[in-house]
Amino acid sequence: MSISIVVPIYNEDENITLLYNSLHQVLSKLNRWYEILLVNDGSTDGTLEKLIELTEQDEHVRVLEFRHNFGQTAAMSAGIQEANGEIIITMDGDLQNDPTDIPMMLEKIDEGYDLVHGWRKNRKDTFINRKLPSITANWIISNVTGFPVHDLGCTLKAVKTNVARELELYGEMHRFIPILAHWRGAKCIEVVTKHHARKFGESKYGISRVFKVVLDLITVKYLIRYLVSPMRLFGVCGLVCGIMGIFF
Repeated sequence: MSISIVVPIYNEDENITLLYNSLHQVLSKLNRWYEILLVNDGSTDGTLEKLIELTEQDEHVRVLEFRHNFGQTAAMSAGIQEANGEIIITMDGDLQNDPTDIPMMLEKIDEGYDLVHGWRKNRKDTFINRKLPSITANWIISNVTGFPVHDLGCTLKAVKTNVARELELYGEMHRFIPILAHWRGAKCIEVVTKHHARKFGESKYGISRVFKVVLDLITVKYLIRYLVSPMRLFGVCGLVCGIMGIFF
C-alpha cells in the first residue's frame, strides 16, 4: 500500500535537512509509492525556505503552509486530509522519532491492524518539562477512558487513511487518535519505538499542556460514552434539575 508521511513542523530550520535525509534513506528502500507531506505551522524562522528547497529537489515532497501557528493537532489534521497514500505515517519534525521504525509499523498494518501507535519506552527527554507532563497525562487519560496504553503522546503512528479521516481532531486531540479510532472499531496495537534526545532547537511544549489535554479529555469522554445517544446525558441532567426544582 502507498504511504503518506505527515510531519507538523514549527520552527525546526536546523532539523529540516537531517529529517529529510533520514526519511529518504528509509522510504527509498521500501518499494512502495510514497510522499512526504510537511506541514509548516506558521514558522517564523527559516523553516519555510528550507521546505521549499526540498520540494524543488524531490518530487516526493509536498509542503502545506499555515499563515499562523495553529498547533500540532491542526497541522496534523490538515496533512491527513491532503494525504494521497493509503497509509498515513505521522511523526514529529524534531528528529526524536526514528524513521527506521516505519518498516516495522507498516508490517503491523500489513498483518491486519488499522492503527499502530508508538511507545517511547526509553524516552530521551528531561524529566520536569517533558517526562512528567507525559506521565501525568497518560495516567489521567488511561484511568478516565479505560484504554490501556503506555504513551499516547508519541506522535509516531501508522494508520490507514480511511480510518484517520473519520476522526474529528481539534484542540490537543491528536494524542487521542488511538482511543477515538478504537472506539470506532479500528484494530489498534501499541509497539515499542526508538526515541532520541533533541539535537537542535527547543521543545514547543511543556507541563502547561497538561491542562489543555484534560479539557480535551472531557470532550473525548463525552464522545465515547454519549455520542451515539446524546439524549442520555441531557436526560439525566434534566431529571436531576427537575428533582431539584421539586424540592427546592
